[in-house]
Amino acid sequence: MTTLTEAAVLKALSTVQEPELGGDLVSRNMIKDLVIDGPNVAFLIELTTPACPLKDEIQTRVETALRPIGVEKIDVAWGATVRRATPASPQLLPGVKNIVAVASGKGGVGKSTVSVNLAVALAQAGASVGLLDADITGPNVPMMIGAQGQPIASPSGKITPIDAHGVKVISIGFFIPEGQPVVWRGPLVGGAIQQFLRDVEWGDLDYLVVDLPPGTSDAQLTLAQAVPITGAVLVTTPQEVSLSDVAKALAMFRRVSVPILGLVENMSGFVCPHCGEVTDLFGRGGGERYAAAAGIDFLGGIPLDVTVRQGADMGVPAVAQSERGPAAIALEHIARAVAGKVSVEAARQRPVLTIS
Repeated sequence: MTTLTEAAVLKALSTVQEPELGGDLVSRNMIKDLVIDGPNVAFLIELTTPACPLKDEIQTRVETALRPIGVEKIDVAWGATVRRATPASPQLLPGVKNIVAVASGKGGVGKSTVSVNLAVALAQAGASVGLLDADITGPNVPMMIGAQGQPIASPSGKITPIDAHGVKVISIGFFIPEGQPVVWRGPLVGGAIQQFLRDVEWGDLDYLVVDLPPGTSDAQLTLAQAVPITGAVLVTTPQEVSLSDVAKALAMFRRVSVPILGLVENMSGFVCPHCGEVTDLFGRGGGERYAAAAGIDFLGGIPLDVTVRQGADMGVPAVAQSERGPAAIALEHIARAVAGKVSVEAARQRPVLTIS
């Protein structure tokens, strides 16, 4: 029987490429706590996000690499350290590693639904997550995520966000009476967003998801100018009128040099809960075709699902419901895809170690 050595195991693992980031697991310093016991090995793989979309593929590649050198049992534990993809902002959000803006060209496409479920899904995966409702004149996030109460002052005098489903949430909706409109001009909207960035006790976060209002105006520009945004997730529906407007949002983010993480197509089709047949109420494949033409990634489509509406009305996001429908499954897939894209952005900032 061949005696396994640490050098032999690491050499075998150095042939395993990280499928999304590139480079191998050893040179990327992802192998930790290696233990060899006869023909058995155990180690931890430290991922760049707990919501890694390719964990199963990495496991398969590891097993394929280790079997030929005589490893009989492979015990892999998983860890994750989310890396910062942009420079830290010393004045605003110094503890926030990544800011993900969720945007759309027009209203009514499900942007807040995507924001809320993205934040909750990332938190469920084990990440520390915040959710900033930057739609100052239409703050729907508190209802959709089930966040109740009024924020209080922290010991440092900042605003303490409300916790809901493991996510730190802040919204102007916490500070105004129910039913009262927010009738503000652009400078006041920008000032409120600045205050939420500056005066909220966000602490250390892996991801801050920002639900932007529709359009391309003060809120978007304020955010882009105030803090380094890791990337934007664009939300559309399949029909041409929505795609026309999301193109304007894409152009705006490119103009202010914000990376585009990808496009989400909401309301991709109605799945009959009785027979499973899909009816394309708003057309088919428009988002995917547009993403290909625009040179951006298509993150996935979300079917129409009554449980999404029911959950939003009750403050229970689709991904947090005990019985998850097709929309929840799609949203979880999109959250993993977004986490992967953020990791790619972070990898571009860090050179791969060279092992001689």
